[in-house]
Amino acid sequence: MDKDDILFDTEDRMEKALASLERDFAKLRTGRASTALVDGIKVDYYGTSTLINQMASVAVPDSRTVTIQPWDRGAFALVEKAILKSDLGLTPANDGKIIRISIPALTEERRKELVKISRKYTEEAKVAMRNVRRDANDNLKKLEKGKNITEDELKKAGDDVQKLTDKFVTKCDERCQAKEKEIMEL
Repeated sequence: MDKDDILFDTEDRMEKALASLERDFAKLRTGRASTALVDGIKVDYYGTSTLINQMASVAVPDSRTVTIQPWDRGAFALVEKAILKSDLGLTPANDGKIIRISIPALTEERRKELVKISRKYTEEAKVAMRNVRRDANDNLKKLEKGKNITEDELKKAGDDVQKLTDKFVTKCDERCQAKEKEIMEL
């Protein structure tokens, strides 16, 4: 592995950490309906743990409602049970043809709680990026010890890794601020 490979790998891993942060943010309930709310919910479907979106049509007919239409009529109760068990705190309504989840407006207290959670997710992403930076710097030092790069090249590559880290940490902060603004909107 040469220094360009290390830099490429570092950027790739930081992109993945940022994508993970985006997925975490999508699961946060902001008072606005989104199909991402039910993305991670698994249903025990005939002894197999199955994601809701793999066994039903999930849609957002308006800004406060998520609808789920299982393809198998026998799955309605299972889907309902899985939603109730999830940590969303939402109650599904089943009319026999479709399951509706109404998203209530968030209280001020819940909004502040969600902001704290979004900051926690952001900090976790930053920690992951710092770990990637540490790994990259360790690999660069190994290259220098193996006489594959000079001390000057090590310094420049280290600076490049730091610039990448700063760029991605800034992106995390920007995403967090946007999410907080979305959460605090009435």
